[in-house]
Amino acid sequence: MGKLVYNSVVVDFDDRALVHLQIVIGSKLRRGESFFLSWHEPPTGGSGRASLWLHPSIPLHFKYVEGEAPSINRAWIDALTASANSGQGLVLSTEPRTQASRQHLRVG
Repeated sequence: MGKLVYNSVVVDFDDRALVHLQIVIGSKLRRGESFFLSWHEPPTGGSGRASLWLHPSIPLHFKYVEGEAPSINRAWIDALTASANSGQGLVLSTEPRTQASRQHLRVG
């Protein structure tokens, strides 16, 4: 499990999800945009849903457990970007498993 550290908040995400979030969040923050990031808490975290208001002026840190970057699923990036640009903000969704989404890109 990787970690997203924002101000004093630490949130655990799977490394694969975290790298996809980093790409989308980085794109929004580079443009100076503030937005919500929301996700569903696992049962071990009490279930429910959580949100953070992300702002370009607040330091953000992505910490990965794995040494090698996972491949990038372009369809997932597109879905997350569409979510981030909506009124509800970036909501972490499950990774699409369509035939087209199996064409992964390598990063790092």
